[in-house]
Amino acid sequence: MPTTNKRAEVNRRSGWGEWLGPFFTSDLGLKWLMALTGIGLLGFVLVHMVGNLKVFFGAEEINLYAESLRELLYPLVPKQSVLWMFRIGLAAMFVFHIWAAWVLTNRSHKARGDIKYQAKRRYDAVNYASRTMRWGGVIILLFLIFHLADLTFGYANPEFVPGDVYHNMITSFERTPVAVIYIVAQVFLALHIYHGAWSMFQSLGLANPRFNDWRRWFAVAFAVVILVGSTSMVLAVQVGYLTL
Repeated sequence: MPTTNKRAEVNRRSGWGEWLGPFFTSDLGLKWLMALTGIGLLGFVLVHMVGNLKVFFGAEEINLYAESLRELLYPLVPKQSVLWMFRIGLAAMFVFHIWAAWVLTNRSHKARGDIKYQAKRRYDAVNYASRTMRWGGVIILLFLIFHLADLTFGYANPEFVPGDVYHNMITSFERTPVAVIYIVAQVFLALHIYHGAWSMFQSLGLANPRFNDWRRWFAVAFAVVILVGSTSMVLAVQVGYLTL
């Protein structure tokens, strides 16, 4: 069976079209889904990092920022209601992003079947970030679980104090193994962001060759900003610039 026909058969038998609709279960639709959820996640990562940088202004500033998030629209709604809606929305975007990537990869493997590449793959011509996209995503997922346990719920931080963001960040980043985990995870996140910010334009059909340089610089700049901003807090604690 030709590869194109095999891919169509895999798509037809996927079953997801019954509730997501035919477009968002097609290859094109899944790429759109990845791009749109990716944009939402990129926005969250940027806003989250900017908010956390308030740690450089002291405990009062960042703790007040955290409290304001918990009290969004209070007393119209109970405390943390809006924050939890944001968390649920982010979790949904994350799940759909991973699901779309998994389905596209699975379909590609099934459609190719036993067909082998006729020539040795030129890994030297393939961008490093692109080659590490999938397993880098797994590392980011594992880090996210640890990050939530460490600074959101406190299970991984023996000195966790509910509501005291500044104290929790300092006591967490003071632990050298934890600092290493955060820095390594941010490197993988930057690689993931670079490739994602670059490829989302192509997924949305906006990959005009005239704008390739702009796309590349945008992807590089976004990834570097996140990497520098996120690691700066960890390093500032490690060198003793930020202390309790």
